[in-house]
Amino acid sequence: MKISVRAAAEADMSALLALYGELNPDDAPLPQASADAIWAAISRQQGRTILVADADDTVAGTADCLVMPNLTRGGRAILSVENVVVARAFQRRGVGRRLMEAAVRLGQSAGCYKVQLLAADDEYVHTFYKACGFAALAEGFCRYLP
Repeated sequence: MKISVRAAAEADMSALLALYGELNPDDAPLPQASADAIWAAISRQQGRTILVADADDTVAGTADCLVMPNLTRGGRAILSVENVVVARAFQRRGVGRRLMEAAVRLGQSAGCYKVQLLAADDEYVHTFYKACGFAALAEGFCRYLP
């Protein structure tokens, strides 16, 4: 299976929304007008790249990356990764690993000093990130807002 990773384009919207539906099955589908407006805002955001992994001509996975300027570490930025998802049909076939490799390269090319992410409390997910070279170095905190 051939896997390639690239920046998402507006034409990938329906595939992205399907992947996000797998990531958060309890979420109501996003109306198309809302999705279009959000995509336009993302496209204008400096340092924001949504990566997609194509496998056998299908969008099989995604990772949302944001380079954040930083006033510490000699001014080196931080790459934050969110919404990593691989379609069930493509899991355990190298898609996620290729996405994470691309995210790390993105951080390196932007001069970042680290790539960070939060992971679900799931041993399989933790094992995957460790296999990709990430380490659980801190305890993450999150406060969901209504």
